[in-house]
Amino acid sequence: MAKVGRAELRISQIEGFLVKIRHLDGADVRSDRTGMPTWPYERAAKDAWTVADWKRERFTPTYPGFNADVLDGDGSAVPGQTRLESVRDSYVED
Repeated sequence: MAKVGRAELRISQIEGFLVKIRHLDGADVRSDRTGMPTWPYERAAKDAWTVADWKRERFTPTYPGFNADVLDGDGSAVPGQTRLESVRDSYVED
């Protein structure tokens, strides 16, 4: 089991975007909280997926009882209908 901060880092390394893990009520989860499963995926989700798809198919089954904000390159949470390709592209420097 990993700490929340480590889980967030591993997700970003695999998926290509930052996330902020939250409680279901929206409150922050401390990054030093332990007991989080490690991110089980070795490959990033498809670019065509939306943020909502990613949460439903990957995040929620791995971390039930938690929610996540998917962050763009500016650190802002993106809406559920945003494609992962757009999120990832926001990190690319011009």
